[in-house]
Amino acid sequence: MLYIKFAIEIAVVGLFIYVVTGRLIGTKLSFAKRLISVLLSLALTTFVYWYSYLQHTKILEGSLVNAIFEVSTLVWIGSMLLIAMLLYLVFELFDPIGINVQETRGQRSIFARVRLYWRQQKRLRQVLRIAVTNGVVQTIKYARQRENERELAIALRRTLEQCGGIFIKFGQVLSTRKELFSPIFIEELAKLQQGVPPLSESESLRVLAEALPDKVDDVFASFNTVPIASASIGQVHRAVLKATREQVVVKLLRPEVKEIMMNDVSILVEFASWFASKSAWAANLGFKELAIGFADGLSEEIHFDIEVRNTVQVSNVLKNSAYQVRIPHMYTQYCGDAIIVMEFIEGASVAEADFHFRRLGIDRKAFARTVLFSFFEQMLYSGIFHADPHPGNIFIDERTGQPVLIDFGAVGRLGAPQQEGLKLFLMGIQQADASILYDGLTLLVEENDPTQRARMEQAIDQLLLKVSFVDRIPTEELIYALFKVVRDFKLAFYPSVALALRSFVTLDGTLRVIDPSFDIFTEAKAFSARYMRDVLFKPFKEPRATRDKIEEELAQLLPNLRKMPRRIDHLLQRVESGKIILHHDIFSDEHNAKFITQLFSQMVLLFVGITFGIISVALLAISQFIHAPYAVYLNTTAYLGLFLCAILLVRLSIQALRNTKE
Repeated sequence: MLYIKFAIEIAVVGLFIYVVTGRLIGTKLSFAKRLISVLLSLALTTFVYWYSYLQHTKILEGSLVNAIFEVSTLVWIGSMLLIAMLLYLVFELFDPIGINVQETRGQRSIFARVRLYWRQQKRLRQVLRIAVTNGVVQTIKYARQRENERELAIALRRTLEQCGGIFIKFGQVLSTRKELFSPIFIEELAKLQQGVPPLSESESLRVLAEALPDKVDDVFASFNTVPIASASIGQVHRAVLKATREQVVVKLLRPEVKEIMMNDVSILVEFASWFASKSAWAANLGFKELAIGFADGLSEEIHFDIEVRNTVQVSNVLKNSAYQVRIPHMYTQYCGDAIIVMEFIEGASVAEADFHFRRLGIDRKAFARTVLFSFFEQMLYSGIFHADPHPGNIFIDERTGQPVLIDFGAVGRLGAPQQEGLKLFLMGIQQADASILYDGLTLLVEENDPTQRARMEQAIDQLLLKVSFVDRIPTEELIYALFKVVRDFKLAFYPSVALALRSFVTLDGTLRVIDPSFDIFTEAKAFSARYMRDVLFKPFKEPRATRDKIEEELAQLLPNLRKMPRRIDHLLQRVESGKIILHHDIFSDEHNAKFITQLFSQMVLLFVGITFGIISVALLAISQFIHAPYAVYLNTTAYLGLFLCAILLVRLSIQALRNTKE
């Protein structure tokens, strides 16, 4: 009976500690961390309490209420509360920096998450050991020296190669980032190749049967189990539809991809964070942000229904385009999260299409111009564009000679202001005008500072002088210089804009595969000039549409125009009465106001905690010189104050760690 009472007391205290720590630490609290912290604290303090004091007394023989409110019990509870918070602080300190995986966490039990955590930690140690073995740490500090840059590039390439899987794919993506990395890094990372064995015949049929909404025999008259292409995410098969006898391509998601994504992507982000922490060069480059962006893009690529939707969207955008680019038809009734069924087009990648160009007598420059102008139309008018235009994703139709775009797993989207900014960017290049380029950049970057305009225009002028009076503008150099200007002024492109500019660099390489003499910016100037002519003459070419547009704008404007006289009169009255005061301070910006408010509240908590600590220490010192009976109350008050001081300081430490991570 005695032990049952003690067990009940422990259960009550444990529940109390669990609830109170949640309130004291804050709302952003992991259930697993709270539970583990409370259990460890409960076990540790109970062990000490029992062996040091409880077993030598008869407290448990009395009532439960008296036992709980015994002074020694209160000390035990307070110690447990403080230790639970300190343990949570330790967990927060070593919490891995990952990406958003709330969906997968919600589907796992706590034991499965603990097992996954330990497996991830083991994998992370393996990755870091590979990095150290390949000399990444030793070469980072010398990366700025030209002779050591290749050593770091080789070390990074070997590390990604030996880690395998998603790490290799990440390196392949980095090899396309010519606006960020020097040619030495691009050359090394381009060597990364991922040999993925195809699924067996039985596995392919099993995946097909699970992914199709209907029975395989009801959908396909024939299905070739030997894939025509195999990659890390999926593989592609030929098939014939049973209903229409049309030849189609079937793309299947590899069954292990989502599990690998769940396990290895967070490890990749941790590795990138470690790499950035070891090197100012990698931190300035945004290496961790590159890994997080790659992880976010990959999370879309493994959902084939997103690729289907992207393909249909771009196809509808280009339906009435003057630049005839073909996009395979999607048989959406058979598509799903793990399968794509689309039209089969006889053709070849532009990198392997010399025979078709010669056989059909196609002008390579005209072909490249059609592809480029189609991309401009996607980016600058519809705002939805193919974000990965490498040579393997642009084909030539061997019957008609038309360009064919495939693989819309990566698609970018630009809002109207960003579309306008890119148009101004092209105009600025075409006219070599720094002010137009600046106006375009202000629409492409986040939180621009207008007071920097003169200095920024000067930097843009220097950029334009570098590419002026040359036969061909080096696209990679121009985009790289543009990114550098933006970084030098502590600005950042919107993610969608950065994606568009990277796609522009990739497209430039593809177009030069089609025609080595093709100059993307010369053609862009022609497109920009055509765009300005179209804007100028559009009212004359389309008078009815222009009239409808004017009527629509006037219909929206007239109600406000009717209110203007009253508003002006009201404004003048307030000015005359002295009721209008114009001011701008640090609290005018929402982010600044939030930061200052948060900082002020933390400073108040810090001063309160320190005050409790100082007063408590003073009371404790005073009580040592008082021999009256009431000195015990001074001691009690002093220890309570020290306890509150510790609680506040731990809370502040946890909040500071969270703010750092955010």
